[in-house]
Amino acid sequence: MSGDGFHVHGPHDHELEHAQQGGHGGEHGGMINQIAMFTAIIATVGAIFGYMGGATQANAGLFKNNAAIKKTEASNQWNYFQSKSTKQSLAELARDLASDDKKAKYQDKVDRYEKEKNEIKAVADKLEADATQWDKQSDEQMHQHHRWAQSTTVLQVSIALAAIALLTKKKWLEYAMFGAGAIGVVVGALAALHI
Repeated sequence: MSGDGFHVHGPHDHELEHAQQGGHGGEHGGMINQIAMFTAIIATVGAIFGYMGGATQANAGLFKNNAAIKKTEASNQWNYFQSKSTKQSLAELARDLASDDKKAKYQDKVDRYEKEKNEIKAVADKLEADATQWDKQSDEQMHQHHRWAQSTTVLQVSIALAAIALLTKKKWLEYAMFGAGAIGVVVGALAALHI
């Protein structure tokens, strides 16, 4: 309201004028801008780390599933091996009880079962080795997932500290925010490096 050189404006008008002139917040204005920018960056980095954590967890589950499949296949091969062993034992018993003219026939069966067992054993051993490798890869992915989760958690703490620093205008909370953010990024780097 103005009239005859007298001008009255409300608090909102005063804040708008003050902001236009660049004087909003004094020393805290720089702090607010700095924290806002830091929070945006850390939130973005945290989102990426969160995605990576989810991806490694999914990989760990997939690899563990592959290990279970290979273990089942190996178990099936060992069952097949056992059936051949049983047949071989019966052929050996028949050979030992048979007359001399039939012993050669049963010995051929014993030899065949022994050869088949060796082939089955090689397949079963390979499947067990594959299962062990899938288990190892799953464990590595879970370790990496935990690193990503740790990093994301520390970055979330950093964002919470930023909010508290903005509310309280405490400089030491701003330093704690920067420290937590740095730790979160370092732990994320460890995850990326598989450490």
